This record gives sequence, structure tokens and C-alpha cells, in this order.
Amino acid sequence: MKILFLVPYPIGQAPSQRFRFEQYFTVLQENKIDYKFQSFLDEKTWNVLYKQGFAIQKSLGIIKGFFRRIEMLFFLNKYDKVFIHREVAPIGPPIFEWIISKMLSKKIIYDFDDAIWLENTSSENSIASKLKWHSKVGSICKWSKTVSTGNKYLADYSKIFNSNVIVNPTTISTNNLHLPRYFKNDKPVIGWTGTHSTAKYLKKLLEPLRELSGQFEFIYISNKEPDFELPNLEFIKWNKESEITDLNRVDIGIMPLENDEWAKGKCGFKALQYMALEIPALVSPVGVNEEIVDHGINGFHCNTSNDWKERIIELIENPALRVKMGKEGRKKVIDKYSVESNTENFLSILKS
Repeated sequence: MKILFLVPYPIGQAPSQRFRFEQYFTVLQENKIDYKFQSFLDEKTWNVLYKQGFAIQKSLGIIKGFFRRIEMLFFLNKYDKVFIHREVAPIGPPIFEWIISKMLSKKIIYDFDDAIWLENTSSENSIASKLKWHSKVGSICKWSKTVSTGNKYLADYSKIFNSNVIVNPTTISTNNLHLPRYFKNDKPVIGWTGTHSTAKYLKKLLEPLRELSGQFEFIYISNKEPDFELPNLEFIKWNKESEITDLNRVDIGIMPLENDEWAKGKCGFKALQYMALEIPALVSPVGVNEEIVDHGINGFHCNTSNDWKERIIELIENPALRVKMGKEGRKKVIDKYSVESNTENFLSILKS
């Protein structure tokens, strides 16, 4: 079998790609599945995508991406199936997907891990959001042979258009990447990791975090500095090479969310990373978070500001509970959300 992966970002750069399918490439080779990987953006464009300015370089990068996709159509006959992550092109209607499915009669495996049929507009992407053509998600689902989604909420949406939908959770490599290392912190460390686009959810915790700030250090790992201040806050610029080492400094991991339709489509990746590294996770019980974190066993569900405050205090004051919850969390990830536990499921998606 030969599969062409059509994805938005360069290989090894974006978490959604790295932890949904890139880490299975060795498995594909072992199962004699040939594949080729083509990204819409090249590395040069990716490196400036979220930086201010560089308008000409970004525009040229997008134009090159479209030419790359047009070129792709001429060698598509070499492949048995096409694996599309999120979309073939980031803006405009699903023209490429229609050509691949209807004109070239190729079987599409369509994969996504967010509620991308909804607008998720910020000041940084408001213009691009108008061009994204969110409604195309349903059409691509309908044209696909198989739809692979990160959780049940996304699967339920996909089933409106396609009966062959498989839940393919975002997974963690507990054998090769997410390996716990134990640091002895003089003061407990609370940590958060994520892109700047999800940092908005932290603002609901600023009051309790400030109130308790003398009892802990706070590590903020992201691609951009925070637009808020906290006492004892340390900003660490996200780096693929050091991300596990940086996360291993954390004693308590937090993942706040708003209870809205977009957040319900999230796949709980922050919580999974914390738990894989034996870090107890405090989460908003929204969407799949409620399934991933077992309240009182490997972390806590926090609904109100007071919940967050009480659970933070409980874990700060009880190191033994942190250790116990951490070990339970890693066990849960190994059993249900690891590459090893999901390999057969992933292969079944490709072979379906």
C-alpha cells in the first residue's frame, strides 16, 4: 500500500501532526506501507508564520503552497490512498479535496483533532478566518472513505456526513519520548504548556494563582510570552528539543478551558502530556478531559475558581498525593492513550 500524507505544516513541527500520525511512521515501515509526506507550508514560511511582519514572505509561502498542491495532482496516481490532516489548503473552498475524490477517484482518509468547522477568531487570525471556508469540513467528511477524529465529540459531528468514522485519539510515546525524570523542587512548581492561541484560557485562573503565588513557582511554556503578569512566573520558549525536560520540572499541570463548542472539540493533549510524565493534572472537565482525567485518582476536575484554588492548595500541601496521582496518570496514558496501545487502531484506519 502507498499513502500520500497531505498536511498543513512541515514534518516534526506541529503537535497535532507529531502526536496524531508522524510518530507512527516507523510502524508504517514495519508493516510495509510506503508513504510520502507533503506539507502546504515550507519550513521558511512556518518559521515566520506567527511573527509580526514578514507579510511578503508569508504571502509568497502561501502561493508556493498552492503551486505545490497543484503539482501534487500530477503524481497522485502513484498512491492508493490520500491521508488529509485538517485540509489540503488553509484557505478557500475544498477544490483539491473534490478533485482528489471525484475526478481522480482516490480514497481519502480525513483526520482532524479540533472543531475546525467552527470559527475560532482572534485578533491575530481574524482576516485569515474569513478565508478559511469552515463549512468545507462537512463536504470533505462526505467525500472521504474514512474519517479519523480525535474524540467522540468530533466523531459525532462527522457521522452526520459519513458512517465510517473512527475515533483516533492523540497519543503519547511513553516508551521513547515522554519519560519522567524526577526533580526535587524547593518550592512546588505549577506548569502550563500550549500555543499562544490557547493561553486565553489561563486568564480565568489569574485571581487564584495570584492569591496563592507565594506558595509555588509558575512555569509558562509557549511559543510567545504571556500577555499577563504573575509573581514568580518563568517564561520558557517552547522548543521541540527541550520540551520534555522543561515539562519534567513541573509538579502540578493545569489545563483550564471554557465550556464552549470549540473547547469540546479539544483532544486533551496538555493533560496527556502531564500524566505521561507522572504529573497530576488539574483540568476543566470539558469534552474529552472528563474521560482522560479520573477525578481524585490521577488529577482533579475543576469547575469554579474556588475549585481551582482548593485543589492547588491540596496538591501543594501533599507531595505524597502528587506522586500517587502522577503514577496513576502515567498508567492511564500507557493503557489507553499511548502509541503502543493505539497502533492497531491506527493501522485499521489506514487499511479500512
